[in-house]
Amino acid sequence: MFRNNTYIRTRHIILRVLYCSRMTRKEMKMKKKIEKIINKETILYIFFGVWTTIVNFGSFVIFEKIFGSEYYLIANVGSFVCATLFAFITNKYFVFESHSWEIRVWVKEMISFVMSRIVTFLIIEEFGLFFLVSICRMGSLKFGMIDGKLAAKIILAFIAVLANYILGKFLVFKNNKK
Repeated sequence: MFRNNTYIRTRHIILRVLYCSRMTRKEMKMKKKIEKIINKETILYIFFGVWTTIVNFGSFVIFEKIFGSEYYLIANVGSFVCATLFAFITNKYFVFESHSWEIRVWVKEMISFVMSRIVTFLIIEEFGLFFLVSICRMGSLKFGMIDGKLAAKIILAFIAVLANYILGKFLVFKNNKK
């Protein structure tokens, strides 16, 4: 899947860009902070986050075709379910490396993961989508080949990714590496 040597090469390339110029003390401190952020977990979260987003957007388009464009909120719920299942598996086993098969641990992680995703889904994605499409009238806009609803989902996805990473790291999969 995502081997250590691939991670090392990716991190090496990113860090090499940071080293290319002469740096002041302030810049060196900033570089060290960036080095702490750019680690295997972060790179894997971004990698699988992209795939989760593809699952989310792909299933949203499919569900919108099935239910009709006027039922975009129902399509959004269906895409949320598909993306959440995919994200739980990839976050548990690959990103946060929680390999426990104890039923108690697995159920606890699944419940807290789903609950945290429901919170971000309802507040950021569902309410945000309703707000941008219905209140701000973004649904009637067109951005090239992307309609306003999909553009709103893209904007909200960035906000949701950050919130989900923080909740996953510090709430769901904390201290569960086995």
